[in-house]
Amino acid sequence: MDLVREFPPTQNAAVAAVRDGDARERARGLDKLAAVYWRPVYSYLRLRWRRPHEEAADLAQEFFAEVVEKELIARFDPSRARLRTFLRVCIDGLVANRDRAAARLKRGGAGPAFDFEEVREEIDRIGECGSADSPEILFEKEWARSVFAMALQRLRERCASAGKSENYALLERYDLAGERRTYAELATELGISVTDVTNRLARTRRDLRAAVLDVLRELTGNDEDLRAEARALFSNGFA
Repeated sequence: MDLVREFPPTQNAAVAAVRDGDARERARGLDKLAAVYWRPVYSYLRLRWRRPHEEAADLAQEFFAEVVEKELIARFDPSRARLRTFLRVCIDGLVANRDRAAARLKRGGAGPAFDFEEVREEIDRIGECGSADSPEILFEKEWARSVFAMALQRLRERCASAGKSENYALLERYDLAGERRTYAELATELGISVTDVTNRLARTRRDLRAAVLDVLRELTGNDEDLRAEARALFSNGFA
């Protein structure tokens, strides 16, 4: 099945927005890119470059600023590499060429700001215990998790606006909960038939898949890149 042809194209891609001449469009595109990539970037800086929490957080903020200020996305060629590979190479260049003790970006609130404390404890644990995965593989996993998290947020909002929040709640309780219940248990708990549980879950999973593709479409340069990213994500068990 062609994953891309299932849904119409999205014109307001984040990559195109970051390249736009309008400051508001660039900011909008940066926010979308950062929402997906801030956690992979921070984790990569901690594990690949062995930077402590505060320095890694500052470097990540600086990196997203440079994406706009130095027009890094303008250099991105989707025919040569995936966007996340290109961004990882840019991170390597940033770290390798800067003396963080002498130069620290002061932006006064411009650009996205994130609470890196959210993942500090987890990254510290990985660093102390070690991991079978390389920093590059962990970057890929964090990217996939961020894409999936953004898609879930969009699905939740779409279900709420359509008056179908119960469908998202059902998906959450069956697919996202730590302990999976049976269809029969959910049907009894919700006062609906097992067939209703089956049908609602099937529809909501399709909607989630559509949301994932929407996010990926905004983060890729063309349909070929989108297909490759979708295959990579879905083949690893996400969505």
